[in-house]
Amino acid sequence: MKKRILAAVLTAVMAMGALTGCGSTAGKDNYTIGIMQYAVHGSLDNCREGFIQGLAEEGIVEGENLTIEYVNAQADNGTSAMTASNFVSKKVDMICAIATPCAMAAYNATMNTDIPVIYTAVSDPVEAGLANEDGTPVGNITGTSDALAVDAQLKMIREVLPEAKTIGIIYTTSEANSISTIAEYKALAGNYGFEIVDSGVTAMSEVALAAADIASKVDCITNLTDNTVVSALQTVLDEANKAGIPVFGSEVEQVKAGCVASMGLEYIELGKQTGKMAAKVLKGEAKASELNFEVISEPSLYVNFAAAEKINLELPENYKTDAYQSFDEIVVQ
Repeated sequence: MKKRILAAVLTAVMAMGALTGCGSTAGKDNYTIGIMQYAVHGSLDNCREGFIQGLAEEGIVEGENLTIEYVNAQADNGTSAMTASNFVSKKVDMICAIATPCAMAAYNATMNTDIPVIYTAVSDPVEAGLANEDGTPVGNITGTSDALAVDAQLKMIREVLPEAKTIGIIYTTSEANSISTIAEYKALAGNYGFEIVDSGVTAMSEVALAAADIASKVDCITNLTDNTVVSALQTVLDEANKAGIPVFGSEVEQVKAGCVASMGLEYIELGKQTGKMAAKVLKGEAKASELNFEVISEPSLYVNFAAAEKINLELPENYKTDAYQSFDEIVVQ
């Protein structure tokens, strides 16, 4: 019911901009794609970079036969809605929506048009109302999911912290992907002897207080791909470091920035996968409405030894050899 209400509200907000979009792109020599990204942080930047690379590998190259209009919504839902409506009014050939709020805004803006939407970094397309239970699209929209490997993450945390009992998670109450991921964490945590302690926020300004509070109650924190919280990751890390507890990330950029480890995704590759899907649609080889959303199935281990040393945490010896990628310094972006 919540998803239907949100869809109705967003549709009403953008009704004035919902003009009829462009027709089929099959046979076109040049394309225009509107890329809307929800927030500034490494994983979403990597998605955008990978998306452009994936298109280029399929012969659709920026500056040659591709024009890109890019807008970052700065984690603002109103800006996301306005951007999607603006892209529709410009009759772009496609909208690429990076992260769940942008994907939902783009879907609602294009509902009465034939402009396809390709999304990426949407953790739960079904919960967000962008796909059916069987993975089929709800409309002229498809893309890739960055669903977290929750079971693998819990297993890793248990390896690193054999005595830990509680894991803290900070999330944004309006992000559907975060809510569904926390539900999965709670369902699986008992298998590894953990209790999940969660704290919801509604804006980035609330993250500092939530982080300080939760860091005093748990043995560690695991970070989601929650856009608002990731944008305030350094705040979370600062509070966790004061408490002497580790923060586990959900992807490589978070580990670079100071999380001790992650069983996470490679977002460049996720973006490339999305770009290849987009190329199929632009070339007329398939319609977005015919393509089920796709996922990267296997997570990789990322480790930051400098972050672990900062809180005197000794990581398992095999992490030096088993990590897909490791870091000996903290890179603050």
